[in-house]
Amino acid sequence: MPAKTRAVFRCSACGHQPAKWVGRCPECGEWGTVDESAPAAAAKARGTAGVTPSSPARRLTDVDSESATVIPTGIDEFDRVLGRGVVPGSVILLAGEPGVGKSTLLLEAAKHWARGGRTALYVTGEESAGQVRLRAERTDAVHENVYLAAESDLATVLGHVAEVDPTLLIVDSVQTMVATDSDGVHGGVTQIRAVTTALVSLAKNSGVAVILVGHVTKDGAVAGPRSLEHLVDVVLGFEGDRHSPLRMVRGIKNRFGAADEVGCFEQRDNGIHQVTDPSGIFWHERQGDVTGSAVLVTMDGKRALVGEVQALANATEMNNPRRAVSGLDSARVAMVLAVLQSRLGLTGIGKSEVYASTVGGMKVTEPAADLAIAMAVGSVVKDVAIPFDTVVIGEVGLAGEVRPVSSLTRRVAEAKRLGFRHAVIPAAGADREDLPKGIRISRVANLAEAVQACLSRGAASYDF
Repeated sequence: MPAKTRAVFRCSACGHQPAKWVGRCPECGEWGTVDESAPAAAAKARGTAGVTPSSPARRLTDVDSESATVIPTGIDEFDRVLGRGVVPGSVILLAGEPGVGKSTLLLEAAKHWARGGRTALYVTGEESAGQVRLRAERTDAVHENVYLAAESDLATVLGHVAEVDPTLLIVDSVQTMVATDSDGVHGGVTQIRAVTTALVSLAKNSGVAVILVGHVTKDGAVAGPRSLEHLVDVVLGFEGDRHSPLRMVRGIKNRFGAADEVGCFEQRDNGIHQVTDPSGIFWHERQGDVTGSAVLVTMDGKRALVGEVQALANATEMNNPRRAVSGLDSARVAMVLAVLQSRLGLTGIGKSEVYASTVGGMKVTEPAADLAIAMAVGSVVKDVAIPFDTVVIGEVGLAGEVRPVSSLTRRVAEAKRLGFRHAVIPAAGADREDLPKGIRISRVANLAEAVQACLSRGAASYDF
């Protein structure tokens, strides 16, 4: 007697299969999207019969490495994050908030790509062709080898690709594309997965490099199914603050290079421009010493950035003095203040309003900024300025010790490149680093030694 087939219910919006029919999908929350579908065919056997492959397996040494040659886009900061450039047949996902400059950056990349004698196809599903043309004229991104199509139907887009035969395809955005042969609501999980799968197949079979623009959710994650990030080869995050012109392209996933690289750009009225030396944005050279200011070197990915921390303390009669923090981790700032008060005896902090901030919109959350925060606060409380040519690097522990940090050599080298002549660093682990010569190094083990080195250029220094 044949086994009784069991009904299968499936949500057309997200693909979830509940055990029974429900009016509202428990996975995505959509109403009226759960329908009965045909049951899957029963497995005929436990094993799967082998099939003769269309092409035999080859030795790894016999595979031509030239088939995956990297092609630079012409934008150095963009190529830095991609891993020297775009690999033919790869799929890149660039995600970011609305208005951060994703379309402007990719239009600029298409222009540089076309200048190399190659063809680029820019497909937009959010704007009209006239709107893209106006932005291209404003940013000087017009080129005869850049083709433009305002389409949202996936089949029509594939037709444009067959007609134009580009080497670079830019789809803006993947959430606006519609696969008519797939179920699901417009921009839903099922549609996004179907569109991305088709474009990945196109890239792998034809060798066309594909760049997809993706939206993000309120918490900054890439919108759509999590499998979207697994399907593509490279995932990039485009970050920016509406109050600052600085834009960061951050690598999240990269099958062809490092996944922790960062590219810096500046948004201007005439387009987006790369910033090859971002330290100049976060740090402004002072001609004299100022109390309450300390210079640090932070690592953003593999890039060392010099920044400035400023602190201000005002005496108050309030029982709970205010603590205001901008650009720093408020929890770490509170911890550093407690350590200064307990280990160094700076009791005046407990009766003062303390304000701590970075300069230029820099955001620093790593522990290596602890020592700079402590020295900036100590400087303003003691009313003694830290010399302007001194940089402070280190993590502060609850016992008042200065703990080692990563990439110390890169940090000191960046400080030396910008003209700093004195670096205060943790004593632990410094002997294992190949520190650059030509800059005076002060190795400190605790906050007391750091205060002596920063505020009096004490004897705990060593010259190379």
